[in-house]
Amino acid sequence: MASATTISRRRSLLLPLLLVVSLAGAIELSDRLMDYVLRDFGPEAHQRLQDWQRLHQIARNAPIDRQLRLVNSFFNRSRFISDIKHWGQEDYWATPVELLTTNGGDCEDFSIAKYLTLRAMGVPDDELRIIYVKALELNQAHMVLAWYATPNADPMILDNLINDIKPASQRTDLEPVYSFNGEGLWLNRSSGDRSRIGDAQNLERWRDLNERLTESLRP
Repeated sequence: MASATTISRRRSLLLPLLLVVSLAGAIELSDRLMDYVLRDFGPEAHQRLQDWQRLHQIARNAPIDRQLRLVNSFFNRSRFISDIKHWGQEDYWATPVELLTTNGGDCEDFSIAKYLTLRAMGVPDDELRIIYVKALELNQAHMVLAWYATPNADPMILDNLINDIKPASQRTDLEPVYSFNGEGLWLNRSSGDRSRIGDAQNLERWRDLNERLTESLRP
């Protein structure tokens, strides 16, 4: 279990980071943020954020299959760590900056970071879904990112459990439950059928995450 001091230090990230990062069509990290991370978290954390910006520059005009591979492998280098150990909360959805600065997160954080990074690269929202699944072999809840070439296509799955990006039909170890993106919320069935059941803003933690991201864009 992380000490109370360590968890408090991680939480101290929240306010400074909210004010200085924009994902609106680009990954832009202010000098204020970079100086703060270098001073309080060291050169390795600073380098990870620089690498994230460089990833965007390299991949934003690349074919979609290369974008998917680069983004998936980039975030999968971070450590998996539970929310209770990392943040002192049962379930916390971190921003990509929080994930990279602390070099750790859980499956929700990996999936959200990949989703937001691909959106910043210009991948349309209707091609992406964050999917809440049951990992059958682990017998536990899990989250992945899916990319759909067409609305009814067999989606490609970006997962922190494996680096290979495979079609959903080949991931028989995952049982979909629901999915969402910036436009909606869907109930998923193992048959592949999906029915819209509302807006993603109905998810409290997604709403909280977006409020924090929105705050970052205010002057």
